[in-house]
Amino acid sequence: MAAFEELNVADKKKEMIAMPRHSFIQMTKLHNVMGRIDYITSTVKQENLYAIYATQPLRSFWKDLAKCNIEEFAKSGTIGKYIEARELIIALPEGLYHYEHDYLIKHFATDFKKKYGVDCYAALHHNKRKTNFHIHLIFAERTKLEKPVVKVASRNMFYDERGKHVRTKKEILDASGDIRNGCKIIRKGEVYEKKEFSIKVDRFKKDSFLDEAKVFFTNEINQLVLHEEDKLKVFDKNSPYLATKKIGRNNPKVEQIEQDNKLRMDWNREVDRAIISDVPMDDILQIKMEHITEPIKRSIQRYGNKPQRLTLILNMAITELVLLISKVLEAARTIWSKIQHTDVVIADKTDNVSHIVADTATHIEENAIIEDIKPKQGESAENVITSPSKEMVATQKTPAKPVMTPVVADYTKLKKIKEELDNQNKLIFEAEQRRGNFEIELSDLKGLAKLTRKAELQRKIDEKTDYIDRLKIGLSNMVRNYGFENMNEFYLSYKESKTAFADYQQKVEDWKKGYDNVVVSKDKTETMSEKLDRLQNEVESSRQYNKQNQAKWAR
Repeated sequence: MAAFEELNVADKKKEMIAMPRHSFIQMTKLHNVMGRIDYITSTVKQENLYAIYATQPLRSFWKDLAKCNIEEFAKSGTIGKYIEARELIIALPEGLYHYEHDYLIKHFATDFKKKYGVDCYAALHHNKRKTNFHIHLIFAERTKLEKPVVKVASRNMFYDERGKHVRTKKEILDASGDIRNGCKIIRKGEVYEKKEFSIKVDRFKKDSFLDEAKVFFTNEINQLVLHEEDKLKVFDKNSPYLATKKIGRNNPKVEQIEQDNKLRMDWNREVDRAIISDVPMDDILQIKMEHITEPIKRSIQRYGNKPQRLTLILNMAITELVLLISKVLEAARTIWSKIQHTDVVIADKTDNVSHIVADTATHIEENAIIEDIKPKQGESAENVITSPSKEMVATQKTPAKPVMTPVVADYTKLKKIKEELDNQNKLIFEAEQRRGNFEIELSDLKGLAKLTRKAELQRKIDEKTDYIDRLKIGLSNMVRNYGFENMNEFYLSYKESKTAFADYQQKVEDWKKGYDNVVVSKDKTETMSEKLDRLQNEVESSRQYNKQNQAKWAR
């Protein structure tokens, strides 16, 4: 059976747990808020519009908001385009579709306002094929003032074409002395400024706001879902993995995004393999920082958004990680070979001594039993077994037996998965070595051999590359088939369970020692069969102790 074949998921369903999906929330700047509101609430333009809710339904509010933002932008003199509002698109699990739609949209809109203090306009949609259940939530960056701030001119005030206040009338006149088009005069006593809105909330401008919103809405969604498999998870930017991009409908950059996503997935698979190969997480994160994060920042600063440069950066980072994995695995193989050689030598020494130890221990144990049950001088066998002792020893309390927690109980299952992953990774390593040998042979070709062997070697390299790619896909799919999001999640669970299991075993050993040391009161009568059982248990414990120390005696 090929190692990369898919696991029998049906046989493992009982062992699987729900694998959370990542939440998707997108934010855009709106330059025409009224047009956007009309679009998301139109039954004509939307294939499946289910519900609408606004914390501020008055259209006049949104018109005044747009006007305010345009005016303030003009006053600022900022280059670019004004922002009238912002929009969040929030993907929902299909399981939420069965909620009452009016309740659902109201819940998200009101909780958003409660959290951030600004009004919003929301609509609940499905796409045409009903594969994308989502919310459009338009929100203001300003709050409506309870009482407008009105300013009255104490003298004539002059404004140029840009709406900027100038000091003298002369600055708004043309060569003939007439007021230029677009300029205006506010007469003394007239209202020159009326503020109905606050300044923009600064937190919405920060890059961290979208991350914050993702956490907020993910928690909101997870509180409503009925099934574990519908729960969402926020992608951790500090993890070693790279997030893939969602491809929207009619996206003109679909090919570019698909290529980008393929490279991101290739990187993520190498991260999975690095983790199962025991590459330190700090080393993986360092490669990500030095060969992906920082180079991308520098590239964007110097050249702008160039997809071809991103491709080059990711390919170089993947190569760097593959080299590190190979070094770690080669070092591990060398150490393992030395350990196996040492174990063989020790085993030979141990065998020569073990027979002597075992025979000696057995002889001592058997004599102990005989001496313990043999009648003393002047006593009958019956008196030895049944008569109570005159010596009174205080009975010690038996300690409570350690309880096996679910984390401890999972260790056996997780250990089995770990062995499967290690076997798959071993196959990848061996295949990469064989491909490397083919590549070396190809580079060393000379003369006639270069003409006759080149095509054959290249074919073998290509076949081996395809085989390796499938093995790597299979490796990542293994942990997902068992219900884990990625290799890191599995490995953290495995290490936690392994540590807990070792701790549990130690507690059991300590409990056994404590239990064995409990002294039974000698005023209790003991039958012959009970005494024999007790002595046999003591002998077995002694044998186990001797086995554990055979290696020490061999040295």
